[in-house]
Amino acid sequence: MTHQRSVAWGILGPGRIARAFAADLPASRTGRLLAVGSRDLGRARAFAEEHGGERAYGSYEELLADPDVDAVYIATPHTQHAQWAIKAAEAGKHVLCEKPLTVNLAETMAVLEAAKEHDVFLMEAYMYRALPQTAKLVELVREGAIGRVHQIDASFAFNAEPVAGSRTWEPSLAGGGILDVGGYAVTAARLIAGAANGQPAAEPTSFSAVGTLLDTSGAQSSDGVDAWTAATLQFEGGISAHLTTGVGLADINHIRVTGSAGYLLVPHPWLPGKSGDAVIEVHRAGQPVERVTFDAPRIYAYEADQLAEHVADRQAPAMTWADTLATMAVLDQWRAAIGLTYPRERLDADVPPVSGRAPKPRAGNLMTYGEIPGVDKRVSRLVMGCDNQRTLPHGSVMFDDFVERGGTTFDTAHHYGGGLMERVLGQWIRNRGLRDDVVVIGKGMHTPNNTPDAITPQLMETLDRLQTDYLDVYFMHRDNVDVPVAEFVDVLDEHVRAGRIRAYGGSNWALPRIAAANTYAASAGKRGMVAVSNQFSLARTLDVPWKGCLASNDDTSRQWLEENNFVLMPWSSQARGFFTGRAAPDDLSDDELVRCWYSDDNFVRLERARSLAEQRGVAPTAVALAYVLHQSFPTFALIGPRRISETASSLDALKVDLTPEEVRWLDLRD
Repeated sequence: MTHQRSVAWGILGPGRIARAFAADLPASRTGRLLAVGSRDLGRARAFAEEHGGERAYGSYEELLADPDVDAVYIATPHTQHAQWAIKAAEAGKHVLCEKPLTVNLAETMAVLEAAKEHDVFLMEAYMYRALPQTAKLVELVREGAIGRVHQIDASFAFNAEPVAGSRTWEPSLAGGGILDVGGYAVTAARLIAGAANGQPAAEPTSFSAVGTLLDTSGAQSSDGVDAWTAATLQFEGGISAHLTTGVGLADINHIRVTGSAGYLLVPHPWLPGKSGDAVIEVHRAGQPVERVTFDAPRIYAYEADQLAEHVADRQAPAMTWADTLATMAVLDQWRAAIGLTYPRERLDADVPPVSGRAPKPRAGNLMTYGEIPGVDKRVSRLVMGCDNQRTLPHGSVMFDDFVERGGTTFDTAHHYGGGLMERVLGQWIRNRGLRDDVVVIGKGMHTPNNTPDAITPQLMETLDRLQTDYLDVYFMHRDNVDVPVAEFVDVLDEHVRAGRIRAYGGSNWALPRIAAANTYAASAGKRGMVAVSNQFSLARTLDVPWKGCLASNDDTSRQWLEENNFVLMPWSSQARGFFTGRAAPDDLSDDELVRCWYSDDNFVRLERARSLAEQRGVAPTAVALAYVLHQSFPTFALIGPRRISETASSLDALKVDLTPEEVRWLDLRD
C-alpha cells in the first residue's frame, strides 16, 4: 500500500452530490479541489469559485486533458457514469465514481476492464462504506456482540413528487429507487452477512422482490420506475435480509441487525452527521442500551482519503471491484424481479458502446486468424459463443470487448434461448454496422426437428432474428442417421447457391457421415461440408454433456481430420472447467464433470498442463486451449465467456506457442 499525500481532484458534473463532495473535501487529509468540468463553462466557474477550485473547464474532455489533475470525482447522471469513467481511465486519471457505478452489471464489467487495462484506481462512491461507524458495525457483528445473526433490515428511500424530466423519475435517465439509493441497502446486507460468516461480503443464495412502478404522472405503468419496492435475500448461515427502497416512499432509513442475543440499530447509517447523530445502539436482553458514538463526520472526505491511501492497490477495501460487481448483479436481479427495464436496455434499442466510440481491434491484440472454405473473411481462431447473453446490454458489452481483442467470429443457434440469443446478436450487429466485418455461424435442425424439411423454415427465421440475409457458416446441429446424407446436401446446396449461406457443415456429426455427404456432393456437382463442430479438448471425453452430442477426441478422428485437412470448430474446447481447478480425483461434487472427464489419463493430462502453465506463466486453461489451437488440422475453438474477465483469460492461450512434441506430450502420445 502506498499513501499518496496530496491528490489534486477534478470534478465532472457540478451538481448536488458534487457540491457535497466539494464541501467535505477540505476536511480530508489528502485532497484538494483543483478543477471543475461542466458543459456550461459559467456553471463550472461558479462552482470552482464557491469551493476553492483553481480551474474551470467548459467540457469534461478539457478537464481530463489537464495533466495536473490526479483523480476525478464523477457526479454526472447515472447513464453517463460508465462512459466518463472509461474516458477518465483512458486519460490516466484515478476515478471515484458516484453510485451506481453504472446502470447494469454489463456496463460495470466494461468500466472495471478499462481501469485494469489503464492501471488506474477505481472506486464506486458508497461513501458510508469508508466511515468509522460502518467499520465498527462490522466489528460488532464479527465479534458476536449480539450472538448469531439471524435477520438484517436495511432501508433507504425518499419521497419525491413525480416530475417529467427529473433524473429521479425518468426511465431514460435510469431513475427510480433501486439504482439511486437501493444499492446502499444491498451493500449493507452483503457486508453484514459477510461479517457474520467470516467473509468480506456475502452473496445471496436466493432473492425475491415486489414493487410498484409509476410514470412521471404518478400513474402505475410498466414503463415507469420503481416508486417503492422491497426485496428479501437469503444468505448462508440462515441469515435473511429485508430491504426497502423507493423514490415515492418516506421510510425510516436505518439498519437493524437482529441476533440470538440482541440487536444492533444504526439510526442514521447512510448520512451520519448530516441526517442525524453518528451512533450505533447495542441492545442486549436484560442489559442497558449501549450507545457507540462517533464525531459528526465530513463523510465525503473519508472516501477521498480511501483513494489516496490505496492508489497503488488500484482499489480500496471500503468498496472493492469484486464488491461492486456482486452488488450490481443483485441490483440487476432486483430490477428484473419487478419488471423494471430501462429504454436503453430493451432488445430493439440502439445501444451505443459503453465507451462512447465504435469498437475496433486494439493495437497489438493477440488474436490470430484462419480461413474456412467459402468464407471470404478473416476468421478469428477463437469464436465467441453466443448462448448465454440474455440481455442486449450484456451481449453488447461482451461482443464489443471481443471485437476490441481482435475477435471476428460469433457462434449461435436457432434454439438458444428460444431465439433470444440470435436476436441479441443480430441487434448488436445492426447497432454497430458490422455485418460485413464479422463471421456469423448459425445452427439449426436440432433434435427432434432434425430432418431436411426443418432446415429452410428454421434458417429463414434465424436470418430474420439476426436481421441479415445470409450466414457465413451454417451447421446442422444434429444428424439423423435415418435420413440419407444426400437429402441434407440437396437442401443446403440450394441455400448456398441462393446466397443465404456461404458454407456449411455438421455439428455433432460422425466423420464417416460427413465423408459420405461430401462424396455425394462431389459426384452431383454440389457444395459439400467444409467444417465439423464436435467436442474436442485436451481432456479426452468419456461421455458427452448432452444427449445426441459427439466428440472427436479419439485417434481415428484425429487421423481423418489430418488426412483431409478438415476444419474443426470444437465446443467445450476447455472440457467445461476440467482445467480451471474444479477437477480433483477426490472431489465428486460436479456430476457432469465426473461423468464426462474423470479418468486417470485425464488427470495426468491435467498435471502436465499445470506443469507447462507454470513454466509459461499462464493458467492451465490457457495451455489446454492452446493445445486445441495447435493441432495439425485447422481448428477454431468456441469459447463461452459470461464475463469480460473470462474472455481475457481465454485469450491467454494465444500467448502459448506449443511445439508438435509438446502437443503430443500433453496428450500422452509420447
